[in-house]
Amino acid sequence: MFVDLWGCVHDGLRPLPGAVEALQAYRAGGGRVILVTNAPRPRDSVAEQLGRIGVARDAWDDIATSGDSARLALFRGAVGTKVWHLGPPHDAPFFEPPRILDDPAPIELVSLNAAEGIACTGPFDPLADLAVLRPQLLAAKTRGLKLLCANPDIVVDRGEVREWCAGAVAQLYAEMGGESLYFGKPHPPIYDLARRRLAQIADVSDDAILCVGDGVLTDARGAMGEGLDMLFLSGGLAAEETGTVPGGDPDPERLAALVAREQVEPRFAMGTLR
Repeated sequence: MFVDLWGCVHDGLRPLPGAVEALQAYRAGGGRVILVTNAPRPRDSVAEQLGRIGVARDAWDDIATSGDSARLALFRGAVGTKVWHLGPPHDAPFFEPPRILDDPAPIELVSLNAAEGIACTGPFDPLADLAVLRPQLLAAKTRGLKLLCANPDIVVDRGEVREWCAGAVAQLYAEMGGESLYFGKPHPPIYDLARRRLAQIADVSDDAILCVGDGVLTDARGAMGEGLDMLFLSGGLAAEETGTVPGGDPDPERLAALVAREQVEPRFAMGTLR
């Protein structure tokens, strides 16, 4: 299984009820679990966070992050070598050169005025109106800077609080006429990385892979684009829209309306991973 993290396994603060146990049981029966997340950080940083919030290590085999996929592009010079970091300071691990690159580009973090490109790991304040970034994004667009988006998610729920993600900034930049580059779900690079992680532990064909996620625009579209089966968890980002109550499953009519409107076709659906 290629399993999304935020909204499926944890809520940013604690594991979701039943999710860790479900993955442990799946692995105990011989299944393999690659966590595929749009977190804008390296794999080791995500693994450390999982341990800190109580996600057991025996619930997963490996991790593929949007951050790792985007870092490979960054250190290959996708947006130049003088880069402005648009994001919170705690995303600093994003700028550590990937170990798998023999000759990484010499990335230097600079001010926007001196930058050749932008690396966006999220807004500076995930709760603020994104309009506060318009002056800086307009200046960047006027100079033709490319924006590398390390997390295509638009929003995420941290506990009960909804926060903006890097994908929302990249979307705004594109709407303003700028060029945004994406590397997480639903785009191919992160799935290529997930397959490489899986291949290191097992030989599994695409028709034996099940994607699990709660994002229609990221998880569902990504799985469909890759030709992979998907289990859509309606109790995450789409809980209100699908009428999914805690511990329950989606209202069939509301779920059908959602997938029809977004033109996605998950093979399976349930409320939460359990």
